[in-house]
Amino acid sequence: MENTLTRTVATKPTTRPNRLVELLLAERHSLPLSIALHLVPGVLIVAAYLLLAEPFVSTINYPVFLAWAIALVIVLTPLLFGLLWLGRERTGRYTLRGVTAYRDRPIGRGKIIAIVAGLIAWMTVVSLALVPLDNLVFDTFFTWVPFEGAGGSATTYIDGYSHAQLVVTMLICLPLTGFTLPLIEEYYFRGFLLPRISHLRWGAPVLNTVLFSVYHFWAPWTALSKIVFLFPAVWLVWRKHDLRISIGMHPGTCLLMATVGTIAIILGVTP
Repeated sequence: MENTLTRTVATKPTTRPNRLVELLLAERHSLPLSIALHLVPGVLIVAAYLLLAEPFVSTINYPVFLAWAIALVIVLTPLLFGLLWLGRERTGRYTLRGVTAYRDRPIGRGKIIAIVAGLIAWMTVVSLALVPLDNLVFDTFFTWVPFEGAGGSATTYIDGYSHAQLVVTMLICLPLTGFTLPLIEEYYFRGFLLPRISHLRWGAPVLNTVLFSVYHFWAPWTALSKIVFLFPAVWLVWRKHDLRISIGMHPGTCLLMATVGTIAIILGVTP
């Protein structure tokens, strides 16, 4: 793996990292450790939803989509601070340098813009085109899932609520699910985890894509479609060593679709 994790920072001279820090910041993660680090956050998100977010949102009678946004915030925010803490353990200050890799920007500005634009178009078109696949997988294998609003349709999590409730929900969630939370996911899954399994060669982007898709335990019926529309960006990040590729595609596409969806709800043009 390209040694961008250690070459740009100096280790704190007065303290020795504990075993956990050394394990997490190692240039290579074992397969069991990597699988756990990919999937445990998803388990915690479901737990946060069931124990905290869903009861709260049900009490105030708002769409369950807001509950999932809250659950993601509860888990992913500490996850980001955990990465920053690892940066402090390595450098003496809170930073992602030396913790996340693929940040040296090897691709020129014009080329990165073209790549990201193409990937946003790919993710938008393919994700929408694969909604019937999501529906088929849900109807075949996952009708037993107990979460409110579960289903292949993109609107099941907001169906059945007043226009005012939907507008408030979407305006709250727009900066979260539309940008901030996907950005944290990219720093963690592509910037932190992917480089540490790069010794698996081409298997690294495959494994990272599959595990990231499965990590969405709240919507397991979408795993297949996620693998299809996410893999090109993950492969390019691994191949080109440029994290901006997946950051541009994932938060970029989420922001685009969330903005369009929010405007459509405000204008009352949704079905």
